[in-house]
Amino acid sequence: MIKTEKILHLKSCRGRKVRVVREHYLRERVPCYSSLCQADCGNDGKLLPGDLTHYVVPDAGVVLDYLEILEFRELQGVVFTQTACQALQSKGRRYYNRLRSLLRDPRHDCVLFANEFQEYSYCPREKGESQERWQTRCVYSAAVWYYNHLAGMMNIVMITEDRAAVDQYSSLNSGVFVVSLQDYLQDFWPELAAAHELYASISQALQEKEGEGTEREYSEHLPAEVLEAGIKSGRYSQGTLNVSKHRAQNEAFVQTEDLSDKNTDLSSGVLVFGGKNRNRAVHGDRVVVELLPRSEWRGQVTSLTEGQGEDRSGEDSWSKPMPTGRVVGILQRNWRDYVVTFPTRDGTQSQTRNSQRILAVPWDRRIPKIRISTQQADTLQDHRVVVRIDSWESTSLYPNGHSVRVLGRAGELETEVQTILIENCIHVPPFSDAQLREMPVNSPEKPWTVDPTEAAVRRDLRESHLVFSIDPLGCEDVDDTLSVRRVAGGKLLELGVHIADVTHFVAEGSLTDLEARMRATTYYLADRRYDMLPAVLSADLCSLLGGVDRYAMSVMWELDAQTLAVHKVWFGRTLIRSSYQLHYELAQALLSGEQAVVPELVGLGSKEKDAKLAQLVQALETLTHVARQLRAQRDQGGALELEGVEVRAQLDEDRNITALVPRQPLEVHETVAECMIYANHWVARKIQETFPAQALLRRHPPPRQELFGQLVDSAKAQGFSIDTRSNKALADSLDQAVDSQDPLVNRILRMMATQAMSQAVYFSTGAQPQDQYYHYGLALDRYTHFTSPIRRYADMVVHRLLTAAIEVEKGTGPGKVPGSNKEVEEMAHHINSKNRAAQRAQSLSTALFQCLYFKERDAQSDPRCTADAVIYSIRDNGVLVFIPQYGVKGPVYMRNKDGQVVAPGPDGRCEWQSGSVRRFSDRITTTSSSGSATFRLFGHITVRISVLSTSCHADSLNLEVVSNEPHRGAQPEQPRPQGRNQLVQEVVRLAEEAQEKAAQQLPKLSREEREFRQSKTPNLYSLLEEVRELALMDTEQVTQVCATTA
Repeated sequence: MIKTEKILHLKSCRGRKVRVVREHYLRERVPCYSSLCQADCGNDGKLLPGDLTHYVVPDAGVVLDYLEILEFRELQGVVFTQTACQALQSKGRRYYNRLRSLLRDPRHDCVLFANEFQEYSYCPREKGESQERWQTRCVYSAAVWYYNHLAGMMNIVMITEDRAAVDQYSSLNSGVFVVSLQDYLQDFWPELAAAHELYASISQALQEKEGEGTEREYSEHLPAEVLEAGIKSGRYSQGTLNVSKHRAQNEAFVQTEDLSDKNTDLSSGVLVFGGKNRNRAVHGDRVVVELLPRSEWRGQVTSLTEGQGEDRSGEDSWSKPMPTGRVVGILQRNWRDYVVTFPTRDGTQSQTRNSQRILAVPWDRRIPKIRISTQQADTLQDHRVVVRIDSWESTSLYPNGHSVRVLGRAGELETEVQTILIENCIHVPPFSDAQLREMPVNSPEKPWTVDPTEAAVRRDLRESHLVFSIDPLGCEDVDDTLSVRRVAGGKLLELGVHIADVTHFVAEGSLTDLEARMRATTYYLADRRYDMLPAVLSADLCSLLGGVDRYAMSVMWELDAQTLAVHKVWFGRTLIRSSYQLHYELAQALLSGEQAVVPELVGLGSKEKDAKLAQLVQALETLTHVARQLRAQRDQGGALELEGVEVRAQLDEDRNITALVPRQPLEVHETVAECMIYANHWVARKIQETFPAQALLRRHPPPRQELFGQLVDSAKAQGFSIDTRSNKALADSLDQAVDSQDPLVNRILRMMATQAMSQAVYFSTGAQPQDQYYHYGLALDRYTHFTSPIRRYADMVVHRLLTAAIEVEKGTGPGKVPGSNKEVEEMAHHINSKNRAAQRAQSLSTALFQCLYFKERDAQSDPRCTADAVIYSIRDNGVLVFIPQYGVKGPVYMRNKDGQVVAPGPDGRCEWQSGSVRRFSDRITTTSSSGSATFRLFGHITVRISVLSTSCHADSLNLEVVSNEPHRGAQPEQPRPQGRNQLVQEVVRLAEEAQEKAAQQLPKLSREEREFRQSKTPNLYSLLEEVRELALMDTEQVTQVCATTA
């Protein structure tokens, strides 16, 4: 080891130059992370393959400006030097963390070489040498060292954007090639079109940045040390900026994270009004705000906002003033990929000889326009394009960015679906060949069979237990099965819940596991699904299908037959063979004593058939009895019953969906759900007791009382009293709030209760005190997710924790856990984020198909565009309504932009007339020359549904009152009431017809895409599964959106 000195020239917080001298130690052996290494470097971890034609060493400038190109998986053998890494770190933590994630990801062939600690590659900075030239020299020296270290077995290509460096170094050493990034892409990757397009886009953005103006449009952000001192002193507050979806130009809110005694009035957050006060902060950024004087505080707009995000002033009504502030600094940018639309050229865009600067309009209204430089401005008009923000200087009204790729023309179905995925940061490429090679084989030529060694260490239930599944009709990915039988002479009941043993097939740390962790969940959209696991697992070997041997993770209880007191509980790995694969309607028919055909019993003799049927019915009856008592126990603790929507698919002979209609709630639904909740609860107890500091549980915090305001007020208007002091009181109040004349009243109240709920989240037990483990909605002290490992990564983590806990209990091992408390908490945070993204994507997908469905119809003549609606909220200039027929909610205006109000005639038909509107707590009244009309809370009105189209944003439904009377019109001959998902089939059909003529020009999906990425038709498992009703979510309270999903 050689000791030397490293001299740094830094700037102090006051701007003065400071010379810092640090000790610097050089070593002869530094890991090279190459599989070709012959020098015993002590490489530990990811290695670069030895079968490549060359390794790539990017210089600091390329890493700083073109890191996105280096993220392409096609680029293999990339060596990032310590010099380049440190240069990127100075650009910002977000970029540095991005590179760290890239280096940690085993799917990318790239490593970090500590060149500044290697004795023979280190280059001290010469006097008078610029930093950029020194960094280039360091990277070149590292490239030469690599070539010599590997004894010339691997060529090295250094890529740089410095033309002088290319001229200086390109001919110095054979085997070490120095080329520009553009030449490298053209010579080595001519067919990688996406990389070439991205390079051109970034290069143009960098050129335009050099020509920025100097006139300041915004205040400069305060230095980090000033922000930190201000936060500590209480002068400033920090939090995440949330921009209003409907008043994006003016209203944004910061929910502060540092509440103190000095700032008790900030519990509801800080309002940031206007773009100047937002000071270049973008929705999702972590910001620091300074409160304005009280005289400048404002209230929120309480009127419905027309014009789809167009802010208005003048006639708007305001709530009482709330704390109002301005952004003085940004702690962390939350920039992501944004989908924008290139508007039709209007001649106002600036243009140079080689490119045009376009103000692209983001699909998300909360994001400001982004200035893009492109040579394809005319070609990309009315197209959806993925862009990234590069910078937002104080001298620019808008942020600068560059385009990444083109999705397609706005309005086309596939373009809009991909937009939804990207806007929610959902990345679901086809499973790679390397991942698929990890999968077991199950084919007619080589069928999968149970491993005798594995069978010997599992509890074999194939002959001793009657195991069966109850799932939606047509379900292919069967996560769970059940068993129940009487033991000990009938004194005890043995209840078993058997879950697919996914972790047997997916090794921790494997490529498949890493991909599943990245996805975190299966994504269900209205017309397709993107699986978390390859189909060979999700629909075959991990699916507990009837009549085949499968591995399972089981929880089995011995319960007192009368009281259900637990005598014994057993956890372990089992081998099962499901005897019956029932669907909900069939199971309910058997319970009700109706004649039903059980497929597994067809073909048996009459005597054997009757005996087996009696055995199955007895098991179902016993299971129902157990579930009733388990539910009663939770009800006593205050479990909530929140409104849900379930749908049933109707299939034709080709398994195409012909209709989707709501299914009637069946008791068997609750029976299965109660057994799953019971298993989740007991597994949570087991893993928490064994690993008290690093178990992955799921908690549901009590909601904030102020969020129950609308529920309480609405119930009061109907004469009901809602007690929200505890979950038990709330549940009892909702049970009593029943209107015998209108069952929708109770349903809507339960939906409002759902809206008020806080988000149920995963967490590590070491990150929360034990009194915070409680699940408010289910009334359980501990809860987790164990029963759906095929579609949720959290369940896979819990399976591994349970396996480790069993090993500890048996004394067969120390019990390997997925990670430390910090690692489990980070994993929980990631899964929570992906789950919220999945919920948003599913909701947006449903809204997309609703719009496409109604877009094809004439709102004036088509009877399907007229429907009954229930008023559930009163606003200053209108009401919010819910349409049960379609599961649609939205605003209905009583006063329009021209100041006219809704005036019903003698027959109830409404028209627009001059007049006034007056709002009360339980009603809204319009007065015109025709007289006065009152619209009451929970009243029924008739509305007409049409579509508001815009090229830059998502289409939206427009609801217009037709009559102040309930809708009594004749309905089309189709099952009623319709589900919101019934629109999917017809929309898909129309989209396919519209694209049929161009089908030959569209790229065909590969086998992997068809088999492993998505299903063409809606996934039955997701469509038929119980989901929480989000139709009544107040769009102003998106951060409180949640349902207490089990």
